[in-house]
Amino acid sequence: MRNDLRCDLAIVGGGLAGGLIALALHKTRPDLDIRIIEGSASIGGNHLWSFFASDVAEADRWLIAPLISYGWTSYDIAFPAHARMLKASYYSIESERLDALVRATLPDTAIMTGCKVLGASAKAVVLADGDRIEAKGVIDARGAGDLGKLDLGWQKFVGREYALSEPHDLARPIVMDATVEQIDGYRFVYSLPFAATRMFVEDTYYSDTPTIDRAALTQRVDAYAAAKGWHTDHVIREESGALPVALGGDFEQYWRSGGNRVAKAGMRAGLFHPTTGYSLPDAVRTAALIARTSDLSGEALHELTHGFARKTWQRRGFYRMLDKMLYRAGEPDERYRILERFYRLNPALIGRFYAGQTTMFDQARILTGKPPVTITNAIRALRSKPA
Repeated sequence: MRNDLRCDLAIVGGGLAGGLIALALHKTRPDLDIRIIEGSASIGGNHLWSFFASDVAEADRWLIAPLISYGWTSYDIAFPAHARMLKASYYSIESERLDALVRATLPDTAIMTGCKVLGASAKAVVLADGDRIEAKGVIDARGAGDLGKLDLGWQKFVGREYALSEPHDLARPIVMDATVEQIDGYRFVYSLPFAATRMFVEDTYYSDTPTIDRAALTQRVDAYAAAKGWHTDHVIREESGALPVALGGDFEQYWRSGGNRVAKAGMRAGLFHPTTGYSLPDAVRTAALIARTSDLSGEALHELTHGFARKTWQRRGFYRMLDKMLYRAGEPDERYRILERFYRLNPALIGRFYAGQTTMFDQARILTGKPPVTITNAIRALRSKPA
């Protein structure tokens, strides 16, 4: 027997973007009847999200602050010819904390986990069991649309959180250790010291393909930890993934691929940093934007989110140009030289780059000086078409 539910707003997808929208709206408009619909058993899945303080505007920090699990005031980077400590506040969020906060904040009736969605329109959501949710507005945040509409490279990774049998000696995160062997594109290892006997280590690749040899990467993560002298007792948690790195593509086609005239958020809206693939800063901005609007009808939400995502895509052409140079102007095992040069620049510039707020002066500074790739290869890369 089919059941029809009614609500003010249905959020399809309970990942980071959907969870933040639900929290923001409940905080600013607690009278709203919200449904957050997620196919898995939990909100947020199995993820660790990290970000710099400068990634999030001060006016929006109220939304993200309750979710922070760990924080540091500086971090290290290391390359074959350059190592550096940078002073910048850096934070990590565990998906378990997002799930707990959403459940503690929203009414039980608002959280619909374990519900497979067959389709979503601007005002309705159809579930696999035949139930239908009628809403004044719908936001689709289920994950990526048709990525074939975009010209992409990939940032892929396997991360493991270890319980250690002895305390480690790492004072702060190593956000990028590229002194490791360069395999399958630009490779670096990322380490976060959660506690004296807890360490998260991630092996990351800027690769031409999203294919992950999980066994090989897991073995490399274990080997890296052993080489650092970290005595691992057991693995607490493991995650893997492939984030898109945008070199180009047709934004409008991508938007329509995720549902025509339907409001979108997160990866489904194309809201991710073109170079890092990270979506947290844009997810915070989207949630704050929606929380400030008064019209939550399906039509108005589509215009709002489409306009925001389109303008964000247009503003980030510089990053896509750099990504083309990273992927197509040099040999894969030489890509680290581009990042090595970048990390010699001013820390404030580096912070603005990660936040997607690079200025015209920053762009000029990044492009001036002796480039790590030849001019001929750079021009060829910028003229290249998707394979």
